[in-house]
Amino acid sequence: MSPSLRKLIGAVILVITVPVYALIAMVVAVAVLPGVNFWWQLVYYVVAGLLWVPPAGLLIAWMARPDRRLAG
Repeated sequence: MSPSLRKLIGAVILVITVPVYALIAMVVAVAVLPGVNFWWQLVYYVVAGLLWVPPAGLLIAWMARPDRRLAG
């Protein structure tokens, strides 16, 4: 697969999945967090806010991988 096609696929995946993940995280917060202590809310938002980073990093690493045909 060419690097430009990989970047296009990865960008489309990121543009779709990050907002969907944010909406899901908000729905869970609205359903679970009302009436919960401030510190638990803070923990939830920190964890939920950072949980998307490792999968996105793996996707970006895949997008940046050089083409095998050109590398060797």
